[in-house]
Amino acid sequence: MTTKRDLKIFCQIGMTGNGFRRGLTRPAAGLTLLAFFTVAVPAPGTAQLPSLSPATPSRVNNLPPEGAYTLGAGDRLRLDIFEVPEYSGEFVVLVDGTLNLPLIGSVPVRGRTIQQATDQLSARYARFVRRPLVTLSLLAPRQITIALAGEVNRPGTYSFSPGGGGQGQGTVSGQFPTVTQAITLAGGITRSAAVRQVSIRRRATPLGEQVINVNLWDLLRGGNLSQDITLRDGDSIFVPTVTDINAAETRQLADASFAATTTEPINIAVVGEVSRPGPYEVSGGGGATGGATGAITGSVTGAVTSGTSANGPPTVTRAIQVAGGITPLADIRSITIRRFPRTGQEQVINVNLWELLRAGDLSQDVILQEGDTVTIPTATALDPAEAPQLAAASFSPNTIVVNVVGEVTKPGAIPVPPNTPLNQAVLAAGGFNNRARKSTVELIRLNPNGSVIRRTVSVDLAQGINEDTNPTLRNNDVVVVNRSTIARVSDTLSTVLTPIGSFFSFFNFLRIFQ
Repeated sequence: MTTKRDLKIFCQIGMTGNGFRRGLTRPAAGLTLLAFFTVAVPAPGTAQLPSLSPATPSRVNNLPPEGAYTLGAGDRLRLDIFEVPEYSGEFVVLVDGTLNLPLIGSVPVRGRTIQQATDQLSARYARFVRRPLVTLSLLAPRQITIALAGEVNRPGTYSFSPGGGGQGQGTVSGQFPTVTQAITLAGGITRSAAVRQVSIRRRATPLGEQVINVNLWDLLRGGNLSQDITLRDGDSIFVPTVTDINAAETRQLADASFAATTTEPINIAVVGEVSRPGPYEVSGGGGATGGATGAITGSVTGAVTSGTSANGPPTVTRAIQVAGGITPLADIRSITIRRFPRTGQEQVINVNLWELLRAGDLSQDVILQEGDTVTIPTATALDPAEAPQLAAASFSPNTIVVNVVGEVTKPGAIPVPPNTPLNQAVLAAGGFNNRARKSTVELIRLNPNGSVIRRTVSVDLAQGINEDTNPTLRNNDVVVVNRSTIARVSDTLSTVLTPIGSFFSFFNFLRIFQ
């Protein structure tokens, strides 16, 4: 236990030498300064007095300190020499990094700070002017050029004018660009960006080339502005490819200021168990074009926007929606995304949309990027208990069309929800009429490979969904309800007796004229 007491410590510092700083009058010898320090004194019997050295900072910054601005070609400077106006004026650093000045001629200043250039000019003019007082000011910094590569949407070279703006989307006005501003002008990061390992290669340093590592995740999550360093002319930014994609982090990065805009359309492919597999152009707002049928409009557009944010990024479920929704045979637990990043090998991302339906795990609804291929495999076994949930999912089609023909009240094409069982389709057609065979129906199905399956299904309206007596239907299935035995016999007799009946009718007609 320590008790804090204020203890004044008087330190006598004898000042000798050349004073406090250059240019001030030399103080009298033996001048004594009194310094006061306040320290915490521990109680008797406890530890010694604490050290007066400064405490270690709680957060150590591993980034290099910001150095002074160094001159280069294009900088516009103002030179003032006190009481020598004929040598003063405005000058521009030439492409070779030199200043062409009156009297002293060409002076190399590239890579030097303002103070270093001022000292150099003072030494040059000292040969012609007695004790020159030289002031060098930066009127307008030069346009700086920065290169971006790796996981950005538009890699390449970008130029910035610190006093005006920059090329590309957005502007950097009145200041030097930072890392995030440069990435934003390059279209933002891709979904495969390793934001913890961004590197900046800087050449114009006194020690030669320098590599600076930046952790933009620390900036995003902890607000560490020191990671968003100010760039210099000639800097090269490289955003590497992440080795292990974290879907939850990807969704957080999608909201960052340096992420790609969600309104720009991307080109993707959706294959497997969807209604219309093929390539699509998907925008963040929900619109899509492409595929086998061209532009997608009407009910499909409505399906795209239902259950999703109108301004959200393109995701797996949105891609499935624009492809017409999943088929009844889709295995939503084993969906894969094939991605080709700008650097590195092909990446495969596994998606389990059943976890999205069951537990609301939004991380499974992975955000897509340009060139992704979404594959929905065929399920090896279907659980009938899951069919109602799949049919109600936002990435299922709104309706499918089945044809119920034969001995029903309202035969024809009937729109029904996905995964509708056979019994429900018969009832949607008005049910059996009094001529129907109610024990069995025929199910005709056209497979994607062109083959046709025709099977007889025993009907039991009391049965739940099962493959034997009440299978789920697919789009364009045909259900044939045949005639009962009595109806067939009656129709046969009617066909046989109709000519005889017609003969007797004609005979009776002739008897009228006898």
